Amino acid sequence: MKRRNSRRKDRARKTTGRLPWYAAAVFALLLVVSMGREIGLPQQATMELVGPFQSFFSGISSGLTRIKEDYLARVDLHQENKELKSEIAQKNEAIIKLREGYILHTQFEKKLNFKKTLESEYSVSAKIVGRGQSFWLQTVIVDRGENDGVTEGMVAISESGVVGQIIQTSPNYAKVLLANAPSSAIDCIVQKNRTRGILKGRGKNGYVLQYVLKNDDVQVGDDIVTAGISGIFKTGFPIGKVSAVRRKRRGMFLEIEVKPAVDFQRIETLFIVGTERQLIEREMGRDLN
Repeated sequence: MKRRNSRRKDRARKTTGRLPWYAAAVFALLLVVSMGREIGLPQQATMELVGPFQSFFSGISSGLTRIKEDYLARVDLHQENKELKSEIAQKNEAIIKLREGYILHTQFEKKLNFKKTLESEYSVSAKIVGRGQSFWLQTVIVDRGENDGVTEGMVAISESGVVGQIIQTSPNYAKVLLANAPSSAIDCIVQKNRTRGILKGRGKNGYVLQYVLKNDDVQVGDDIVTAGISGIFKTGFPIGKVSAVRRKRRGMFLEIEVKPAVDFQRIETLFIVGTERQLIEREMGRDLN
């Protein structure tokens, strides 16, 4: 009995071990049969058995292919975006340079044309290199000084109008008291009717025109120019425009606010010229000689 049982167990083990090989052989046989031209029952059974596996692996393969293609496309798109951003940045930089060059060219052309209109025998262009911090003495420092023929009392102007007056010099630099400084006062006139007044600076608030009688005709928008009486500025230099006119019950003068012709916050360059008095003295000196 024991021997029979042991033999049965051995046979069962051998049969069980051979099952995978039998299955593989059947699968291979069905695969070979399915490759035939005629479709019979074995072929149909094989297709039904193999089809799901083929569809599964085909789907995985297609999915992996799409993932790979999407990844490569994203890499290419990222590189393309990076290149486009770099190109746009370069073009923007070039546009900024061209715009700045155009602005500088336009400003230079205006200044050159204005310089040709100056009647003073001496005029020199100067660049603002520093600004004072005092409210009462609002000043700027320019890069021209005694070595360039600049002396105290000379006036600073631009193509827009009056800028100020030189109050201090050194060999290579000069300090300009701005016309809108509270300590500044300029003889001026209303251009349309020659009404006289004194223009006082108010810093960032522009000017106030003083000592104009109430019965004088002054309106918003009227041009204010230099009077040329004090011997500093010649007659007719623009100073600003009337921005407000108020008539109070008390007092005999108008309250007149004037907007400066020069943008003192943005001005970068100016011209330094001799005063009317200096020009007259030079002419008299020549005549005496």
